[in-house]
Amino acid sequence: MQRLFVMYEKMLLIRRFEEATAKAYASGKIRGFCHLYIGEEPVAVGAIENLEPQDYVICTYREHGHALARGITPRAVMAELFGKATGCSKGLGGSMHLFSRELNFMGGHGIVGGHVAVASGHAFASKYRGDHGVTLCFVGEGGTNIGGFYEGLTYASLWNLPAVFIIENNLYAMGTPLYRSQPSRDLTAKAKAFNMASERIDALDVEVVYDTVKKAVVRARSGQGPTLIEMITYRFRGHSMSDPAKYRPAGELEEMKEKDPLDTTRERLLKDGFTAEQLAELDGKIAAQVDDAIAFAEASPETTYEEMQNLVFS
Repeated sequence: MQRLFVMYEKMLLIRRFEEATAKAYASGKIRGFCHLYIGEEPVAVGAIENLEPQDYVICTYREHGHALARGITPRAVMAELFGKATGCSKGLGGSMHLFSRELNFMGGHGIVGGHVAVASGHAFASKYRGDHGVTLCFVGEGGTNIGGFYEGLTYASLWNLPAVFIIENNLYAMGTPLYRSQPSRDLTAKAKAFNMASERIDALDVEVVYDTVKKAVVRARSGQGPTLIEMITYRFRGHSMSDPAKYRPAGELEEMKEKDPLDTTRERLLKDGFTAEQLAELDGKIAAQVDDAIAFAEASPETTYEEMQNLVFS
């Protein structure tokens, strides 16, 4: 029950952070590409909750939620979105390239599917060092048609690497629905080509996500090899801030919002004995954190030209 409360707190932080990000983007404080995670919070939170400090996390460009779930501070993430020197990538990566060496958060990658091969590289490093580290790799369903996905899974399976590959299937690859981009609706069928363990779950329930990934992480850490998990999820916003998402069938979004994972988790906490007052107090705490992150980002300095030079020229 306490774990569920902790995971709910992280999901709530991601949701309020992303809502504040949308407002800052609309007002011109955030530039460039920006992909929100609203609706998909249980995937990142439930999965990353299983990790230890030596483990790696690597993601696509929709990674604000994963960064926060891994422990990068709201201040450092928001400052990065604002392009400030205090950001987790010194303001040079922006929304799509969040990074923390200290937390083994290896990005934020804009090359669709390409990072899956990099994930296998991190898993190989953990196996080579013998540090019992596991690499958790998140990829969208659209990324599973890319060569890097197949290269990464080939070597993860061939070399029995400690990796867990999570397909975040939010039903749309940008604006292309699943049935137009995939010959099979069940993407775990792809695991058979690699002789890899797999599982397919409803990822609107953070506890189901946690339990499923826990089994895969234990399996990887004990030397039993990688796992491919397809998580059926849904994003409440467009692919990016510039996408009005008019490709969705009428009524689909409203139907999915009836299953909002924050609402269902909140209801479960109330049934488990948490009080409305406790949850209201948490609401206030999270709102204050997000307000603080915005204020910090606004007050932070820009990265200097000299600092940028140091990272470009030798």
